[in-house]
Amino acid sequence: MQKNILFLFFFFLSLSAKTQNTERPKLVVGIVIDQMRWDYLYRYNRYAQNGGFKRMMGHGYSCENTLISYAPTITACGHASIYSGSVPAINGIVGNTWIDRQTSRYVYCTDDKSVKTVGSTTNAGLMSPANLLTTTICDELKLATNFRSKVIGVALKDRGSIIPAGHSANAAYWYDGATGDWITSSYYMNNLPKWVNDFNAKKLVNKYYEQGWNTLYPINTYTQSSEDSKAYEAKGLGGNTFPYSFKQFVGKNFGAILTTPHGNSLTAEFAKAVVINESLGEDNITDFLTVSFSSTDYIGHSYGPNSIEEEDNFLRLDKELGELFDFLDSKVGKNQYLAFLSADHGALQAPEFLKEHKIPSARLDLNVFDTLNQVLKKQFGRDSIIIDMYNYQIVLNTPIIQAANINLDEIKKTIIQYMFYLPGVARIFDINLLAQIPLNSRIREMLVNGYYPKRCGDIQLILQSQWIEGYSKTGTTHGLWNPYDAHIPLLWYGWGIKPGSTAREISITDIAPTIAALLKIQTPSGAVGKPIPEIIP
Repeated sequence: MQKNILFLFFFFLSLSAKTQNTERPKLVVGIVIDQMRWDYLYRYNRYAQNGGFKRMMGHGYSCENTLISYAPTITACGHASIYSGSVPAINGIVGNTWIDRQTSRYVYCTDDKSVKTVGSTTNAGLMSPANLLTTTICDELKLATNFRSKVIGVALKDRGSIIPAGHSANAAYWYDGATGDWITSSYYMNNLPKWVNDFNAKKLVNKYYEQGWNTLYPINTYTQSSEDSKAYEAKGLGGNTFPYSFKQFVGKNFGAILTTPHGNSLTAEFAKAVVINESLGEDNITDFLTVSFSSTDYIGHSYGPNSIEEEDNFLRLDKELGELFDFLDSKVGKNQYLAFLSADHGALQAPEFLKEHKIPSARLDLNVFDTLNQVLKKQFGRDSIIIDMYNYQIVLNTPIIQAANINLDEIKKTIIQYMFYLPGVARIFDINLLAQIPLNSRIREMLVNGYYPKRCGDIQLILQSQWIEGYSKTGTTHGLWNPYDAHIPLLWYGWGIKPGSTAREISITDIAPTIAALLKIQTPSGAVGKPIPEIIP
């Protein structure tokens, strides 16, 4: 009798667990397109296939007015905010790189000298999520399932893989451009799995190099782009016109693939290999795969949004996404996985392109800081008072200033007066006085959300609209509050998602809380966003 009671107890306990698990998808796939403006969904819609972006838009849900709620709008910040539901002021990821105020050292967002590279002999694997101060939605899924869920991050960029996967991930993999291999760090494991070594042994990079790069469709049909050759397009691939030949890179320059659509293809192939070899989505315990497509950013920086290169890149990425969804339908099952797609930031059109069409635009020459340091030396008697400008903030060398007993306010006043009248400077002020500066409320909120004191600078710089900073005279960049940098796509597809769209304003920080609500798990520890009610069944 007692045995029968125990049997029934465990039977119903097991049944209850299975019932609970069926309330979640088998797999969540988070897709981040590095440097994708929202308008690309419609700009390149004419030739887009029905399998990728159009599939998500037609059979899923589109949040048409999704905005980044902080500045600077930079890669590491975007990935951190999407997955943490938070802002740099809380999660601590204030840029790709910053200067630590306590040590005056440069810190890369995923730097970790306590770990070792796994998969190559380079230093490209000295990385971990240690600098991320909060949990991600992936961490919360692990906690909710008592760490039975598998979480794996994939991206060519280390920061695009490590940060989304969070602290407790089973693995994060990124690309070593020096070797052409996918690697990781000892934070996750001591040796690469056999399947990763087998994948690397294929040297797919060389295969892609043999293919070169020509336009997917006849080049004269690319009516959404400028002519093929423009002086402001980079020539890092041996030129800036189609067709591109990469045979000179075979077996040598493994990093060149980053600035081609083949980088996205390599990422998609590796993501599929992860699903197969790690058995993601094969049981009733929800797994999470984060995938960031990084080549869109490299191409955008090099050629600009109005280039044929960028148009062709997104048309090819559309096909890659369609094939990825077909693969997931086959491997995991239709409506058995939840997918979302967003971006970490957008980008401005190349300034020279805008000027060609009478739209005011220019580049702020950062060499101005060398001159400014000489001005400060003459007035205050010390070298290198300015360390650098990072994330649109001027960072002062506090130890030197304190040791010399120089008046900090006088230094700030001199810098602000010097730069105030420079072309392209819209505002420049002591960041500690932000509350007193007459600013548009949205801009003020974005700056507040981006400010974490121990990792931020002393003086805030805001450029005029259509201006960018940088030493480069080609391509474009991003990082400011403006819609071209801050308006990003947000698409939902698959498990539990009903077709539709909304033009209501939504924040990038709402993504993680929405996933938490769908999965019925806790929101990340620093989340400030809210679930999107239109998404929740």
